[in-house]
Amino acid sequence: MVTGQLENEPREECGVFGVWAPGEDVAKLTYYGLYALQHRGQEAAGIAVADGSQVLVFKDLGLVSQVFDEQTLAAMEGHVAIGHCRYSTTGSTTWENAQPVFRNTAAGTGVALGHNGNLVNTTELAGRAREAGLINPNMPGTATTDSDILGALLAHGAADSSVEQAALELLPTVRGAFCLIFMDENTLYAARDP
Repeated sequence: MVTGQLENEPREECGVFGVWAPGEDVAKLTYYGLYALQHRGQEAAGIAVADGSQVLVFKDLGLVSQVFDEQTLAAMEGHVAIGHCRYSTTGSTTWENAQPVFRNTAAGTGVALGHNGNLVNTTELAGRAREAGLINPNMPGTATTDSDILGALLAHGAADSSVEQAALELLPTVRGAFCLIFMDENTLYAARDP
């Protein structure tokens, strides 16, 4: 027996996708992965690629097929990529809240992150990020998602160590249900709740 009303449109959670494939068109592979995951989020889509020296992020509001065209994908060269299609559970539907989120580290490297899930200790994590001067919710154009908080804390931790070490220190403090895909200029990482 089904209770309640059935939805007239798709409802899921975000879709996350990652590719590490030197010599392949990782942006296009990620596009196809997101296209297959489109049912998981219809509000925004984004892809981050890295070529060993920099991380490039392209994201916008809309379906995967509306956000990306052949010209955009062709300009996104690298050996590693992550992608995200958004179904919001926190934060409004704005460009700032589209993912992957990107943060520079104090060491001059970049970290991109895509997140699916719901965190139950966002207030605590946001407090840590505010105390470190990483987020300012009163600044116009600021993201308002738990994903941005995770990206900020991860990049902050990577300033003194590797992204991997920063994740090993951050993730045990994160509570809730989550799947993460994140990357720096060279490496693809994935994590989920315990």
